[in-house]
Amino acid sequence: DGGTRTASITGAWVAVADALIKLKEKGEIEEVPLKDYLAAISVGKVENHLLLDLNYEEDSKAQVDMTVVATGSGKLADICAIGEEAVFSREELNDMLTMALDGISQLISLQQKLVTKDPLEGWKKTQLKEVRLG
Repeated sequence: DGGTRTASITGAWVAVADALIKLKEKGEIEEVPLKDYLAAISVGKVENHLLLDLNYEEDSKAQVDMTVVATGSGKLADICAIGEEAVFSREELNDMLTMALDGISQLISLQQKLVTKDPLEGWKKTQLKEVRLG
């Protein structure tokens, strides 16, 4: 079920995009000033195993906790990795980052079902009745 920190970033991007698209539709802004999609996810080391999108119980037992925020093009906006109960190696850091970016890619795929960017028309929202998340 993941954490609220990262879910709020991913969900807030959709809400901001929706609000900006509405402002453009009303003629209050000329263009939607979004450059790319943005999502966040957590990765952690729990009982010496790497886990993606930690829930509360997993997060509270994590030896290492990492939060990653990245764009749709794979650029990093933020990384925070903390060895709460243990240290971690460079290899584990790389593995956690790869896992996080793969997870973010899946989240951005969901965002793309809700908000699309047309090369000619710009950002547009999808009608919710048209979206299939599963």
